[in-house]
Amino acid sequence: MTKASPSAGDRKRLSPEERRAMILAGATAYFSEVGLEGNTRELSKRLGVTQSLIFNYFSTKTDLLEAVYRSVYLDRISPDWPALIADRSRSIHDRALTFYREYTQAIFSYEWMRIFMFSGLAGAELNRRYLEHVSGLLLRPLMEEFRHAAPGPRKPEMEDIWNLHGGIIYIGIRRYVYQVPCPDDQDPAICAAISRFVDAFDIPCPSTESLPARNAQAADITTR
Repeated sequence: MTKASPSAGDRKRLSPEERRAMILAGATAYFSEVGLEGNTRELSKRLGVTQSLIFNYFSTKTDLLEAVYRSVYLDRISPDWPALIADRSRSIHDRALTFYREYTQAIFSYEWMRIFMFSGLAGAELNRRYLEHVSGLLLRPLMEEFRHAAPGPRKPEMEDIWNLHGGIIYIGIRRYVYQVPCPDDQDPAICAAISRFVDAFDIPCPSTESLPARNAQAADITTR
């Protein structure tokens, strides 16, 4: 049985904060489906509200996309990640593995992946701003920690970090953009990518005995 759409009276009972959140959630779903070229007229129809109501909360489509960007991208960045990356009481292998486990848990979603790809294809500023933000806040510090741990003369460069990062993110692209079958658990693939990276620079890696049980299981899978 199809659930009836909320009546105007039902909608009036929403607080301004709830109404704004409803519009933002609907816009996120809409733009992830149709791309950033989608218009607010069609969005209003899907939400069952007027365009003027949308513009009561977001003065322009650009403002609405900015709110989507903050909600989908910036708000998913944990404030704990910079400290995690910098914590030299833990091996860089362990820190990188923990970071990418948490990062992929935060971003591997239909909305994140598809809006990111649509934004890139449209040449929108959202991608550039996000990548610059992530690079400065997380990836460049990660590179410095890998460089500090590398014992030999060959040290990782930013291009190496981007290759590592891109390879891990591609797991989500396959699932949510290409929509091809992928393992439900991406942990073994993440563990393998980190292990290959540290091996390439002769960075000491903790033995499986010192890893948490989940890490040890993933390491075992990748070495079979």
